[in-house]
Amino acid sequence: MKSVRDIDVQGKRVFVRVDYNLPMDERLNITDDNRIRATLDQIEYLVARNAKIILASHMGRPNGVKDKKLSLLPAGQRLAEILSQNVLFVDDCIGQEVERKVNALEDGQILLLENLRFHTEEKKNDPVFAKKLADLCDVYINNAFAVSHRDQASITGITKFVAQACAGFLLEKEVQSYKNSVEHPKKPLVAIIGGAKVSSKLAALENMLNFVDKLIIGGAMANTFLKAKGVDTQGSMIEEDLLKIAGVILEKADQRGIELLLPSDLMAADKFDKDAATKIVSIDKIPEGWMALDIGPETADRYAKAIQDAGTLVWNGPMGVFEMEKFAMGTKVVADAIAGSTAFSIVGGGDTGLAAKQCGVADSVSYISTGGGAFLHMMEGKKLPGVAALE
Repeated sequence: MKSVRDIDVQGKRVFVRVDYNLPMDERLNITDDNRIRATLDQIEYLVARNAKIILASHMGRPNGVKDKKLSLLPAGQRLAEILSQNVLFVDDCIGQEVERKVNALEDGQILLLENLRFHTEEKKNDPVFAKKLADLCDVYINNAFAVSHRDQASITGITKFVAQACAGFLLEKEVQSYKNSVEHPKKPLVAIIGGAKVSSKLAALENMLNFVDKLIIGGAMANTFLKAKGVDTQGSMIEEDLLKIAGVILEKADQRGIELLLPSDLMAADKFDKDAATKIVSIDKIPEGWMALDIGPETADRYAKAIQDAGTLVWNGPMGVFEMEKFAMGTKVVADAIAGSTAFSIVGGGDTGLAAKQCGVADSVSYISTGGGAFLHMMEGKKLPGVAALE
């Protein structure tokens, strides 16, 4: 995978795929600009080398329909504020007006294109659309790790038509952080896997058995493993069709000498609600019809102790319904333990990154990935299509 550092960008038209899919409030004010800030070093590098910079991104799911609420104009305005530099904007990503603005760019200028997904051809990876994007530039840079697990026109299709394609700083950093934490970790490697469904993490769990020394399981997915061991989980969320596979994972971990930790107590609730009645119970004492919505304090303490001697920590998925204060304790204890560890710690993006921020540990972990889906894709042992396209 060629790096942007290996390419002379001086005076060239450089198309940079970024991820400016930003959260906004009802007044279209950006509520979190971290995804913009994650690209600043790359943009500043290109500006300093007098490249003509064309930024492209998607926003939301407009399904080929132009929607003002999903325009990238606010992203361009915020980028201009942060850089204290003018950022030009064009209300499409292909066509004569776009070509005119690209051809008028001076060295060091920045042009942000409108939402790529206003064209259905983007998600379909249409080759004609991909070539139109490619024709705008001399060099293509993928700096959008968060969408690099997608096989789409601006991620994989465009690389077939450009003279030079390479990885940006953020993509390089993400891929290297994963390799450092999973493929070449400082031992022991401890993975903390949570979230709602085993199905969404099944391939990752199976692949991680090839690398980890210790596997900690929390969240609703732990219920399926508990039931596979014969525990009556009452009204808790489980995946009946995955009970057998959960049993196989438990067996494989045992055969390979991997310590696999499951909850010993739980925070049970009479309903899925922030105002639910709650009770801390051992795993076999969930009241009839109640459900587990967080790990219990004994489990949280045991998980925290299991994290202490790690050389490398990989965290993907919360321990409970952390969005509700009553069920955030388990995630908070585990997050604090990760933050207090001397291990290299990498946090999967998406809900896990949000949980790290909510628990106040975002600045205390080694690295928070910018892409939940892409991070999970790598945890499954798969190569990212966006990376493969550059190779």
